[in-house]
Amino acid sequence: QVQLVESGGGLVQPGGSLRLSCVASGFTFFYYAMSWYRQAPGKERELVAAITGTGGSTNYADSVKGRFTISRDNAKNTVYLQMNSLKPEDTAVYYCNANRRGRQYEYEHWGQGTPVTVSS
Repeated sequence: QVQLVESGGGLVQPGGSLRLSCVASGFTFFYYAMSWYRQAPGKERELVAAITGTGGSTNYADSVKGRFTISRDNAKNTVYLQMNSLKPEDTAVYYCNANRRGRQYEYEHWGQGTPVTVSS
């Protein structure tokens, strides 16, 4: 059974930090690129950060570059999102995504989301 379980969300003041974790099970973790998405109230889900299976390449939304860092530990089947210098506009539900794509297939899995609220 495939599972992605996020944790680490919560309430934080502007300028603060949070570290999100996503533990994967039920599939071969290192075969999958991992991403964090977020969805704010009334807005579409957007890509925040992504990392390749080996962890050798990452990319970020412009809005979080220099503040957020995505990383993974393949031995622990876990992907992280370190969020620093948080702003109120970072408030959203954050989702973990696993994706594996080939010429004739694509597998994708989603977590249930963890809410992040940035407010004083």
